[in-house]
Amino acid sequence: MSEIPGDLKYARSHEWVRQLPDGIVEVGISDHAQHALGDLVFVELPEPGRELSEGEACAVVESVKAASDVYAPLAGTVTVVNSQLQGAPELINQEPYAGGWLFRMKPNAAGSESLLSAADYAAIAGA
Repeated sequence: MSEIPGDLKYARSHEWVRQLPDGIVEVGISDHAQHALGDLVFVELPEPGRELSEGEACAVVESVKAASDVYAPLAGTVTVVNSQLQGAPELINQEPYAGGWLFRMKPNAAGSESLLSAADYAAIAGA
């Protein structure tokens, strides 16, 4: 069974969003998604400063099974990426909601109505 922290919001495409105190949001992929992909071997992250539209493919996570796009859960600007993942993509498998975050961004708006609560995400993720 996948872990689904209640303090996060989720996209239907399996990304999570954590609101940070300074208005920046942290983005990663869910425990469900990393389990489905298997052992991750490569991560391609967006460049800081890149403007993203909600739903835009902005990163790639690659496992021994397949490569999968990661989609921006909100519109905004990438502020920083998790550079630790370049040498250790397995952090996403080990700590999907902690050390395995992908990037941080400054959202263009307060939030998106399309983001799901943990309970709603659990219903679509089959948890």
